[in-house]
Amino acid sequence: MAAQGRGWMLLLLCLSFVWETVSWKTASNDTGPVPVVIWHGMGDSCCNPLSMGFIKKLVEQEITGIYVLSLEIGNSIAEDMENSFFMNVNDQVELVCNILSKDKNLQNGYNAMGFSQGGQFLRAVAQRCPSPAMLKLITFGGQHQGVYGLPRCPGETSQICNLIRKMLNVGAYSSPIQDHLVQAEYWHDPLNEDLYREKSIFLADINQERGINESYKVNLMKLKKLVMVKFLNDTMVDPVDSEWFGFYKVGQAKDTYSLQESALYQEDRLGLKTMDKAGKLQFLTVNGDHLQFSEEWFVTNIIPYLK
Repeated sequence: MAAQGRGWMLLLLCLSFVWETVSWKTASNDTGPVPVVIWHGMGDSCCNPLSMGFIKKLVEQEITGIYVLSLEIGNSIAEDMENSFFMNVNDQVELVCNILSKDKNLQNGYNAMGFSQGGQFLRAVAQRCPSPAMLKLITFGGQHQGVYGLPRCPGETSQICNLIRKMLNVGAYSSPIQDHLVQAEYWHDPLNEDLYREKSIFLADINQERGINESYKVNLMKLKKLVMVKFLNDTMVDPVDSEWFGFYKVGQAKDTYSLQESALYQEDRLGLKTMDKAGKLQFLTVNGDHLQFSEEWFVTNIIPYLK
């Protein structure tokens, strides 16, 4: 009887091993569509039916069976919108990394779409949190080199926008404002480059301005594609060249340089030059204002990257 019991035990162990092996192969060889993660911009929320809610439904309509996660930063839509102005960006990125790591639908990799400031925030996720793997990143009007101005703020009320402008004017690089005002954390003053490099707690870090974090470079270069959409008639992002990693030349706020002319590219601090040479960087344009594009344009130009 003892021998028979051991035989049954061995059989069960073998069956268990076979089942786990088959399950692992099924998961790792999943042929379904790659999931998509979306991060909204300033003054928006995860589920606004006129913005992110519409984009989510459009992607689901065009790619059957796809899983789309539109990130909600907070416990409600109202809190999500408020956090887009007043929650420390580094804390937001850490929160999102935790959300993604726990989502079982994303463990085999995902594509990401960042709208406006959500673009540089998702790039920070790619650089800081390589697991689960971000495969492609598409940014729409993302401010990759920051902004120097806030000409058209999309807050719920003018009071919010006026408050932000006052805080930025008082001192964008003071610790209290850097810690608690999102837009200050990607404020890039070309007239005070040294102060920006020293005090910027988010953008200067992810753009390797104070030193080289090799993991940032290694992780970003793992992307299969980095697609950057520039809005040619953008009245919000100043300068619009930031949407392609360009910015104002040092010491003034009129003439700009391109990504390829920047030290970030020429010294390959983030691996962008290597990625560009490998065909991993894609530069798209839209003849519209900030985040203004047609459904037809999106389906024609963006959906193919998600398939």
